[in-house]
Amino acid sequence: MNPRVASVRPLDNYQLELEFDNGESGIFSVEPYLKYPVFRPLEDEAMFRKAKIVFGTVAWNSDIDMSSDNLYLDCKMFAKQ
Repeated sequence: MNPRVASVRPLDNYQLELEFDNGESGIFSVEPYLKYPVFRPLEDEAMFRKAKIVFGTVAWNSDIDMSSDNLYLDCKMFAKQ
């Protein structure tokens, strides 16, 4: 099982800065997902910036969320220092 999301910070250009419960951090791009109907509301920057943690994953409302596995596997991780 992959780590769960511990914190999220929305950035410009549909990017999310994520920290996982295993201490790893990285950047995840939501932009490729905006072509799918369920994620299209996130094109509104105000909506995109409402990202929050719900049960270890990122959600925007009750209809839009992203699995923690997907977030972890597709995240560009920061180098550990």
